Amino acid sequence: MTRTMLHGAVETDIAGHTVLCDPSGALYLEADRILIVSDLHFEKGSSFARRGMMLPPYDTASTLKALSASIARYQPACVISLGDSFHDGDAAARLPAIYAEQLASLMHGRDWIWITGNHDPEHPADLPGETYTELAFGALVFRHEPSKTASRGEIAGHLHPAAKVVRRGQSVQRRCFVTDHSRMIMPAFGAYTGGLNILGRAFHGLFDSNSLKAYMLGHARVYPMLRKTLYP
Repeated sequence: MTRTMLHGAVETDIAGHTVLCDPSGALYLEADRILIVSDLHFEKGSSFARRGMMLPPYDTASTLKALSASIARYQPACVISLGDSFHDGDAAARLPAIYAEQLASLMHGRDWIWITGNHDPEHPADLPGETYTELAFGALVFRHEPSKTASRGEIAGHLHPAAKVVRRGQSVQRRCFVTDHSRMIMPAFGAYTGGLNILGRAFHGLFDSNSLKAYMLGHARVYPMLRKTLYP
């Protein structure tokens, strides 16, 4: 069952837990006041610049702005960042002072949990919070990379899911939450992160195809889409 809520969020359930899929790409557990984001990839632009690939250096500012808006909207007691919060192992130390201060302000007064990812396997330098490789909470397990075998209650990131629909001859692909109500993979939250089509090889075998649903991110709301409406 799904319901559209305030702010364009959609309510659904994962392994018996009620969750809100927000248009920002954040997930909220209202009963427990937990906000979850994935794949922030802070300082991706500066990481690319160090390798000679020049991108506009505004990704961290944009991602922080979106994160700040989500935190202001829900006022969570705890934030969980599901890995690849930073684009490389030195990115936290490379944060400009103004962004480090903004992030510290968002963290102040609430629990903050960093889940390690393949881009950031260590605790971020000079930042508070607790770091885990994975975290169990009730029937849920938070980790960065989804398990290759069935894992009820798993909420993961890493794959940057996106879904494609065709309307009146025009195709639209958007980042999305993807779930079969047993497990979920979250969209990438970061400004410079792309998406992989959920009907592609990377997602094969992860979900019950009969129950698969995509929650596509629109500009102001989330759009639930059944498997039969999606295109590869």
